[in-house]
Amino acid sequence: MVKVNISAANLGFKELNERVRLAKGDVGIDDCYGQRFIGSGAKGKTITINGTPGNALGAYLDGAVIRVNGNAQDAVGDTMNDGEIIIDGSAGDALGYAMRGGNIYVKGNAGYRTGIHMKEYKDKKPVIIIGGEVGSFLGEYLAGGLIVVLGIGSKDVPVGNFTGTGMHGGTIYIRTEKELVNLPAQVTAAVAGDLSEIEPYITKFAGYFGIDVRKIMKDRFMLLRPNARNPYKQLYTAN
Repeated sequence: MVKVNISAANLGFKELNERVRLAKGDVGIDDCYGQRFIGSGAKGKTITINGTPGNALGAYLDGAVIRVNGNAQDAVGDTMNDGEIIIDGSAGDALGYAMRGGNIYVKGNAGYRTGIHMKEYKDKKPVIIIGGEVGSFLGEYLAGGLIVVLGIGSKDVPVGNFTGTGMHGGTIYIRTEKELVNLPAQVTAAVAGDLSEIEPYITKFAGYFGIDVRKIMKDRFMLLRPNARNPYKQLYTAN
């Protein structure tokens, strides 16, 4: 498909997003300085961004691929339905908020409340892979999907406090040799014996960012699941 190149240097977010929406082929965006909502609801194209996109990058994404050569701000992939977002840097808070499908790969760190309210249904399974560290409340109210925190370069536990608060579905894998602390009652934690669930995604992550997948996969991962006696579950399911 024909690639449309756009300089966002002097464009507000509305005009930029309209140009992206109208583009018939793949889109390259240069000089991006915080414009919001880039790629919202997009499908059938690849959007490559050089710079720092603003809040809600790829909100409601429906099959497009977004590649960011830089960092991204808050709420990346908000209510994302399908597609991929690849960030060759770090992301802000609420990454993947209410995400219900597709994959997000972040080479660096992510902020607070990554994966909050993620959910899955039938063949829709959202996946978030974080290369570095994340802030507190990772996977808050997680209802489904997969979150992996690799902790590359971290000298401590690569997650903040209260991981999995209100968690009632899905799985979280954390690569660390240290013990996890401040886990809420809704979560059980154990050393992961089988990494087959995450290996395809880690392999893809490593391919995107030029990392040796073998060095990652040989290390210890902690597996977090909802507690079977989780008091939150009854609030979200009908028995």
